[in-house]
Amino acid sequence: MPNRPVPPSRSVAVGTNPERTRSHNRRVVLETVRQHGQLGRSDIAVLTKLTAQAVSNIVAELVEEGFLTELGRRRTARGQPPVEFAVNPEGGMTAGMEIAADHVTTVLVDLAGRIRAQRIAPLADTTVAGVQKTAAAELVAVRREAGLPERLLGCGVVMPGPFEIEGMNSVGTSPLPGWAGQDAAQLLQDALNTPVVIENDANAAAVGEHLHGLGRNLRHFCQIYFGAGLGLGVIVAGQPYRGAFGNAGEIGHIPVVLDGRACACGGHGCLERYASFHALAETLREAGLVGAGPEEVARLHAQGHPALAGWIAEAAGLLAPVVTMLENLFDPETVILGGEMPDTVIDALIAAMAPLPISVANRPWRTIPRVQRGGTGRLTAALGAAALPLLDTMTPKLDRVSLIPDASASASG
Repeated sequence: MPNRPVPPSRSVAVGTNPERTRSHNRRVVLETVRQHGQLGRSDIAVLTKLTAQAVSNIVAELVEEGFLTELGRRRTARGQPPVEFAVNPEGGMTAGMEIAADHVTTVLVDLAGRIRAQRIAPLADTTVAGVQKTAAAELVAVRREAGLPERLLGCGVVMPGPFEIEGMNSVGTSPLPGWAGQDAAQLLQDALNTPVVIENDANAAAVGEHLHGLGRNLRHFCQIYFGAGLGLGVIVAGQPYRGAFGNAGEIGHIPVVLDGRACACGGHGCLERYASFHALAETLREAGLVGAGPEEVARLHAQGHPALAGWIAEAAGLLAPVVTMLENLFDPETVILGGEMPDTVIDALIAAMAPLPISVANRPWRTIPRVQRGGTGRLTAALGAAALPLLDTMTPKLDRVSLIPDASASASG
């Protein structure tokens, strides 16, 4: 008998009742309310497996501290209607900062995920002191634009990876000289005077897509990110997978062409030398098109420029088996493509990959495409950076319980 279709697993945060886990349970309650939009105390208790008294105490604290807001009573057919609560957008702000080779992008996001302010500033001095100075000035400026919110929960910072790998930089020469061996988080925390979480761009992009884009309703997905090079962000059970040293997902340095083009990592034929925005710009320069940014690339694609069409065909041919490899390794619900690349070019890449090689993702009952374009556009890494302090505040690091108890067992194999 063939296996019956199994829907993607759904899970919820589960709390524990001992008093010593109170901080953990606060995060459980916050995440649960954030996920559902608005809930009554009894709903929260059922979803989190916490006692009604524990939920009542925690909700009261979170309302008093400004993280939750009381909405009033829900309309019901009979009985006493419950009071419902939601995450308070004004309960705090988080900043997200993307430090690139030539610019700094800063966003300020409230607890509801709305962008309150956004700035892009040139980065003329990429030394440690120069980055500290620019970052501090930009955080002050973006907070001023948002009306100087009193509660800043922290700042997530996206920096080019990989981290702490001798002899390996991102594409080309090191975009941030002088940072090797430095405690970037501490240096930026000293400059910004707020807690700082450091992340590479692909991991941050996956977090941004998870909270703001296609990944909102997904628990397991991979994101191929077109940034300085080519990176991979992996969301496993709703959490980003970083690896032991923050370098998980460096697919850009996987060799795909034997004795191919020299790469900054010291190898040859690496994927990002063929399938990245840097590689595309290189192809266009060889065709006499210098300085083509995302807007120009979108225009060239609309015109059907042959150099761009040739690059799409080559990159898609190299990306398709990598997508299959990711499916076999992680069994994701989908693989998402996003980043600096224009939407139309990403769509063309996905179309050119078809038909994808067979993998564990070949299920006749699947309703989600194997590969999709992300929904957060070019801001995805900055949004993900802003989400990092939010995750530390609101998302519990805990075991989760499946809402479909038998699904994982029957889906294995």
